[in-house]
Amino acid sequence: MSESQIAAIICTHNRDKYLGDAIDSLLAQDCPDFEIVVVDNASSDRTREVVEARLSHPHLKYIYEPTLGLSTARNTGAKSSNAPLLAYLDDDAVASPQWLSVLLKAYENNEKLAIAGGKVTLIWPDGVTPPKWISPSSAGCLGAYDLGDSVVYIDNPGLTPRGLNYSIRRTFLEQVGGFDLNLGRVGKKLLSNEELYMTELALDRGWQVAYLPEALAAHNVAPERLKPSWFLQRSWWQGISECYREQLSDRTGISRLRTGGERILRGLYKTVKYFPDPGVRFENLLYAYGQIGYLSAVIQNMIQTPTKQEKS
Repeated sequence: MSESQIAAIICTHNRDKYLGDAIDSLLAQDCPDFEIVVVDNASSDRTREVVEARLSHPHLKYIYEPTLGLSTARNTGAKSSNAPLLAYLDDDAVASPQWLSVLLKAYENNEKLAIAGGKVTLIWPDGVTPPKWISPSSAGCLGAYDLGDSVVYIDNPGLTPRGLNYSIRRTFLEQVGGFDLNLGRVGKKLLSNEELYMTELALDRGWQVAYLPEALAAHNVAPERLKPSWFLQRSWWQGISECYREQLSDRTGISRLRTGGERILRGLYKTVKYFPDPGVRFENLLYAYGQIGYLSAVIQNMIQTPTKQEKS
């Protein structure tokens, strides 16, 4: 396979139900110069069969990665291509036909651009109406991402592009040593924040991060995620991920106990304050619950970290 300007990478683990549509959306791209890499991350379902049914396409390549973990799979995908630009699409998402061409043009026109991602809409299961307890903010847990219809250069890491519709410049990725293996989903452990951490690193080094509305992708909402228990689990792991990200940035200390406690109280207060609105009520309950996960990780880290005296 000759070197392409951009590689579209799907990292997949046991999602054969959606994977075919994700690959087909990439095969239909209007971009003239690209390749597709599917990283099978220790799947035990029909993933390989789904990919092999399409391997006759010259753009497509299959890689098996036995070590479970999204960040591991992403790094494997990057190493499996020589393309200077890497675009990551989730295995349960569908890219618009212009997805790669919009991303490619943005990087070609801006040598300081390190990370870019586009708008994400949601595909609800057939016959399902979004529950009233899912607010627009909570829909972000399902992948929804919309900063408007104009290009936005991001200076707040909290607004970083969603990982399901995400691209990165290879030179920057190599500069920071790849995706950090302490962050990112591992099996049923819903760790996250790897993209947010990447944005922090990029901004600290003088790079730019952009939201590109025309680089559109749609994300399938799995029926099992339409339960309050899934959202609570997701928020718990988000809190744990936040603790890990702070540790990577050397932001540690006992003050995090006070910060987490204050956030829990703030979330519970707003849960009561907005009780008549089911969406806002549940959104704030999720926030408070996530901070309990955060505090549990902070306390565990404090117990496990040797004191200065023990280190000496």
